[in-house]
Amino acid sequence: MSFGDFVENREKDIGGNDLAVRKIVTYPAEILEEPCETVTEFDKKLVKLLNDMYDTMIEFDGVGLAAPQIGIRKRIAVVDIDDENGTIELINPEIIETGGEQTGPEGCLSFPGLYGEVTRPFTVKIKAQDRKGKSFTLEADDFLARAIQHEIDHLDGVLFTSKVNRYLEEEELEGLESE
Repeated sequence: MSFGDFVENREKDIGGNDLAVRKIVTYPAEILEEPCETVTEFDKKLVKLLNDMYDTMIEFDGVGLAAPQIGIRKRIAVVDIDDENGTIELINPEIIETGGEQTGPEGCLSFPGLYGEVTRPFTVKIKAQDRKGKSFTLEADDFLARAIQHEIDHLDGVLFTSKVNRYLEEEELEGLESE
């Protein structure tokens, strides 16, 4: 299976470049519960995959996307919560340390329409690589920490549904968004 097998449609962005939106893998696909392989090649294919992942995340209105969600068993994720950090590309990420606790709503593109209340650490420090293979560390808190942890869980084959305290109805979500 090649990366191209998952391209769902092609559009053009404002600059006239191809956008490649991949098909989202939904539960109960086995790949969602399998640990991912370490990325060892930092090449043009990886750059294309990262760009496609970003396009896909935006198209489906997500704040994060992990490679297994588009059928690729590699330790790659993108996160963008629309804040000053912009798009964060995580290759081979590892959690170094966590602190505090937060409980809040989560959803997942691989579980359309399903939302749950999940408790996670409030802060996270991670080590990862960028698209060129350069290592970096990142500290995050609050919603960004939640999104990063959710995506790293995907890379370990852990689904948010295994961490849900209780499932939420859409009406409850609307109430939380207006707060």
